[in-house]
Amino acid sequence: MDFRFDIIVEYIPLLLKGTLWTIGISILSIMFGSVLGLGVGLSKMSPRGYLRWPASIYVNFFRGTPLLVQILLVHFGVVPLFLGTTNAIIASIVALSLNSAGYMAEIFRAGIQSIDKGQTEAAHSLGMTHFQTMKSVILPQAIKRMIPPFGNEFIVLVKDSSLFAVIAAPELMYWSNAMRSQYFKVWEPYLTAALIYFILTYSLSKLLNYVERKV
Repeated sequence: MDFRFDIIVEYIPLLLKGTLWTIGISILSIMFGSVLGLGVGLSKMSPRGYLRWPASIYVNFFRGTPLLVQILLVHFGVVPLFLGTTNAIIASIVALSLNSAGYMAEIFRAGIQSIDKGQTEAAHSLGMTHFQTMKSVILPQAIKRMIPPFGNEFIVLVKDSSLFAVIAAPELMYWSNAMRSQYFKVWEPYLTAALIYFILTYSLSKLLNYVERKV
């Protein structure tokens, strides 16, 4: 096998650029997904049916359909509906945020419900409202327990971002495919991409382990 390091060196600037886009898309998606996921998770626990049922449908849809299908729907349907034209970066962030929110909602729900109900009852007995109880008593305890699954979701997002190559978002896999198409080589682009993804996810897992120990 004639393994060519020269084409890897040639594409390194583009691969690094794609890596930055991968990181940026993943960070924005986990941020938006966390905010939306918290709202969906709280709605799913609501005793009000008009909040609970739509939240359940949302979670089941985004967890029960392939991310690739969601990306294509957002890219060719949702984004043009609002912008008049499509944009790969915006579509990537929107699709990954919506998908992440479905999983984050379950993480928030499980974390909140893992806190003993006596905590809520004690807070209410002190005159705290439901919002104050959730903000000052329940969530601070629940978030500590949610760090491991939260970290796992972030790692999954980084790897799932590779699917955005199908809509020509200039992330890591897009430039790996460009290298393959130009030189008709497979090992060089995909082994390089795999190594970069491994470095990203391994570094992230170590960082999250450090945060978990500190918390």
